[in-house]
Amino acid sequence: MPKPVVVVLGAGLGGVIAAFELRETLKDRIELVVVSKGDTFHFTPSNPWVGVGWREREAIEVRLPDVMARKGIRFIDAPAKALRPAENQIDLETGETLTYDYLVIATGPELAFDEIPGLGPEGHTTSVCHVSHAVEAGEAFEKLTASPGPVIVGAVQGASCFGPAYEFVMMLETELRRRRVRDRVPMTFVTSEPYIGHLGLDGVGDTKGLLESEMRQRHIKWITNARVVSIEPGQMHVEEVADTGEVKARHDLPFAFSMMLPAFRGVEAVRGVEGLTNPRGFILVDKHQRNPTYSNVFGVGVCIAIPPTGPTPVPVGVPKTGFMIESMVTAVAANLKQMLAGEEPTHEATWNAICLADFGDDGVAFMAQPQIPPRNINWSASGGWVHAAKVAFEKYFLHKVRTGQSQPIYERLALDLIGAPKLRRGAKLQGNSGHEH
Repeated sequence: MPKPVVVVLGAGLGGVIAAFELRETLKDRIELVVVSKGDTFHFTPSNPWVGVGWREREAIEVRLPDVMARKGIRFIDAPAKALRPAENQIDLETGETLTYDYLVIATGPELAFDEIPGLGPEGHTTSVCHVSHAVEAGEAFEKLTASPGPVIVGAVQGASCFGPAYEFVMMLETELRRRRVRDRVPMTFVTSEPYIGHLGLDGVGDTKGLLESEMRQRHIKWITNARVVSIEPGQMHVEEVADTGEVKARHDLPFAFSMMLPAFRGVEAVRGVEGLTNPRGFILVDKHQRNPTYSNVFGVGVCIAIPPTGPTPVPVGVPKTGFMIESMVTAVAANLKQMLAGEEPTHEATWNAICLADFGDDGVAFMAQPQIPPRNINWSASGGWVHAAKVAFEKYFLHKVRTGQSQPIYERLALDLIGAPKLRRGAKLQGNSGHEH
């Protein structure tokens, strides 16, 4: 009797660990296939380092065919053209049609640069959403240091990933000081968030206070509730929106260098499939990560639909952090095991958030359990230890991908952040769980 075919669509942070977890949980009971647009894994959290010249792209890349082969996973390097879940089939750009019994969608997002005139690497701003964009940002940064001028960093309306914007503006500021040109570079942070440190999560612990303090100390101005209207060479047109939704100010901001994070949407191969996605093309899932219409289809990572924490004057999305993604993957693997045994799925993801925001010489870490308030743990911390923690995390995760390991690491990181005295001693901690940590 043929084995059930399980296809993982996507080989980013979610797709790669999903493949490893499924292989570990289900062993040789399934035929496992990974479909990827490209044969190389990039560790996205390190992209800001690439953008300031602190990493070479090769250091954060892993070629996947050999790794997948060692794990007994078929790897297909071909973009998906269209998903036909009613037929259990995926059409690939190569012309091949792939049939599956179960599908795990882990495509990540499509970057919606086109929604704002002049936004993105093909326009007039840079990005750190992909390693190739980060390389271009690094080249533009070198030009900035040779000919200093104003800098704008931030996230546009509809963005749902704010941590890299905060990291990047702080790293830029740190590196500009190291190169002795900071005094010639006015810096402005432009964000759709209603306040600094909102992060799409309505803040975590005292992220508002911690990040505002960092901005003030580093002489970085900011505009919140910002809607970017358009971008021309060297100038960004921004509307500042009041809480009532009316435009209270318009800003024409000059820049010599800009990095702006875009809004996300679902990839073209899945957008518009009735019952599968929301209007933005994100995968609809229930509490078991399973699509309500197509019960053999799961979604994990940035590609799934999560409603915002609440209304904001300018649209703000909710991030899907690494902790959430790993817990989604674990739930999917466990649920598939039950389904193959003829049982109904019962496992749910742990909707918690852990983030390390490195500033080079300092940093902010936070933990939210659960991610959406109200929370049982609402914790944030700042200190130079955050940089060391993120470097260690990068090395560990890349080792995990290179060796095909499946064990979750965010739970271990959570214990270290909250419970390790060696970290607590050097950190300034803020929280609302009833006492200072």
